[in-house]
Amino acid sequence: MSRIFGTFLVFSMIFLIVPVSSLAAEMAMGDKTLDDVGLWSVMRPDGHAPGGVMVGNLHHAGRWMLSYRLQFMDMEGNRDGTDRLSVSDVFAGGYGVSPTDMTMQMHVVGVMYSPSEKVTLIAMIPYMIKEMDHRTSLGFIPAPDTTFTTRSDGLADIKLTGLIPLMQSGRHRIHLGVGLSFPTGSIDEKDDLPPLDGNDAHLPYPMQLGSGTYDLLGGLTYSGQAEHWSWGGQAGGTLRTGENDNDYSLGDTYALTSWVARKWSQKVSTSLRVNGQIWGNIEGNDSKLAVPAAVNPTADPNLRAGKRWDLLLGANIYLPGSGMKGHRLFFEGGMPIYQDLDGPQLETDWVVTFVYKYAL
Repeated sequence: MSRIFGTFLVFSMIFLIVPVSSLAAEMAMGDKTLDDVGLWSVMRPDGHAPGGVMVGNLHHAGRWMLSYRLQFMDMEGNRDGTDRLSVSDVFAGGYGVSPTDMTMQMHVVGVMYSPSEKVTLIAMIPYMIKEMDHRTSLGFIPAPDTTFTTRSDGLADIKLTGLIPLMQSGRHRIHLGVGLSFPTGSIDEKDDLPPLDGNDAHLPYPMQLGSGTYDLLGGLTYSGQAEHWSWGGQAGGTLRTGENDNDYSLGDTYALTSWVARKWSQKVSTSLRVNGQIWGNIEGNDSKLAVPAAVNPTADPNLRAGKRWDLLLGANIYLPGSGMKGHRLFFEGGMPIYQDLDGPQLETDWVVTFVYKYAL
């Protein structure tokens, strides 16, 4: 753990000493907003959290905000604990099928509205696309080293969240988020599975689009600002409630993130963020699985847990001009600096997030 935070500290120090002489004149102009009088200001590029942070900011009473989020994730190679595994290692463990890589796209349409200064309401509607490549071992089917791909896509679980301000003092504020995830994502996705010579076979857990249960969402977010700097942190989690219609429940998830951002001008800021996640194994067993857990590790409910720390760089672009007033763009990308997985399980290689927001 100390090595992880040591890495984060080194990168933070590098970030702090980036040369800024070419921007000194522009930054000396100031914000001409609440920032001038030592209060929290949203009218600056780092007035919102980095793009990968969900429900990271409040909204003004009576105002609407629309958003679109696009996230890419790439996973390649297997891992057990902190050790990487080759496909041969997976086969040596007795499995007949090994996942080799997976890509995931998530498109999220968001709507935010604040009926008062005491609460901000957020609805997030996600659409997910997943693809996973596999290899099969000699003896499992007649042809050795046969590869195949499974795909699923569709609506994922819709989330409704309320944000409640708890404290605002000068340039510091804290808000609470509480919400509910609805089981709108399918848990009955099917595709062709050549190893079984079967069409429309029920896919394993990672290829399903939802949890199948009503899930409780919660989190606490802190944000702070200085003249040219901002920072923040968020702790949150997802708690599953009961079993779904296929006799299982996904593991609970917990996340902890912290960031620091530098405002370079009235329109641009950059950020450095570290993000930690931990998630549990699946309870129960999907009774519809076409491939048993003894053949394919992705079908084993006891091989789904893990923990991961990511290091991410981001940029926020704020467009306050008359022609683009209310528009914001966000970019954030990074990769894991630590992974510990109950495996064989596919490891994450990188994640990239793009966000567009428009305040009405």
